[in-house]
Amino acid sequence: MPIATPEVYNQMLDRAKAGKFAYPAINVTSSQTLHAALRGLAEAESDGIIQISTGGAEFLGGQYKKDMVTGAVALAEFAHIVAEKYPVNVALHTDHCPKDKLDGYVRPLLAISQERVAKGLNPLFQSHMWDGSAENLNDNLAIAQELLAEAAKAKIVLEVEITPTGGEEDGISHEINDELYTSVSDGIRTAEALGLGEKGRYLLAASFGNVHGVYKPGNVVLRPSILKELQVAVGEKYGKPNPFDFVFHGGSGSTIEEINEALENGVVKMNIDTDTQYAFTRPVAGHMFKNYDGVLKVDGEVGNKKAYDPRTWGKAAEEGMAARVGVAAQNLRSAGNKLK
Repeated sequence: MPIATPEVYNQMLDRAKAGKFAYPAINVTSSQTLHAALRGLAEAESDGIIQISTGGAEFLGGQYKKDMVTGAVALAEFAHIVAEKYPVNVALHTDHCPKDKLDGYVRPLLAISQERVAKGLNPLFQSHMWDGSAENLNDNLAIAQELLAEAAKAKIVLEVEITPTGGEEDGISHEINDELYTSVSDGIRTAEALGLGEKGRYLLAASFGNVHGVYKPGNVVLRPSILKELQVAVGEKYGKPNPFDFVFHGGSGSTIEEINEALENGVVKMNIDTDTQYAFTRPVAGHMFKNYDGVLKVDGEVGNKKAYDPRTWGKAAEEGMAARVGVAAQNLRSAGNKLK
């Protein structure tokens, strides 16, 4: 199936909210990791989201120029072609973008999609993320208002992060402390500034103890109950039950119980990056160790071309990452739940 249209993407999000499941949002950095993500979703019979961070887009742009927009556009155009061969619906999304990178990433991409929509085409991406977690909430929401208006013109969903997520993601870092929890007042101020859909649809990355990066279960105190508190308080104030579509960031190491509670409280998207990076790299490392005398020209020998051919170890990498995507789909209840 092709990349989701704006209408299909909205239908996907509505189904996830109503069915209490979430889509794996897989970060990719190459055509190969894109195929791994698509394959994993297809094998799990799950729709999903493919996303590109600023660092991923810079890498995709090539090390000669490191242009983020070029990298993001190139992979998105590639995805629009190859995704048609996979029997699932997929949305394209850009991940964490802080204030100092908006002019070099999200704003130009919004302009590209606005031009496409003006010509009667679909937007290039279906959603973009504004990461204002390093700003004070007033400034964060002021920028979010501006970006939401621009996104709406292009039929694009905006994702906003209103409070810090711990750890580090593409150079954005926050301490792991008691500030990693979104308050009810934060949620109310967000609804006041951005509305609840009438100004444009947005996804909300609220903080409930999330941490980016690698950690074991139990090392971080997650409180998914905060999401329910936000839904109830803001819903009662505005007369709209469960008003927020939540995003789960920093999910590596989360227990299945924590994931289930988050799903029950309105999470429709969960970012998957650290775990899929490892799942992609681990088979490559295994191949290199096992075939070191083939991939290296040891003691002046010629090595083994079949061992160092990127297609050989690349296939194993794709298989490993695809399998991990399938696990994510099972954990998020999206497996076997694709839009017909």
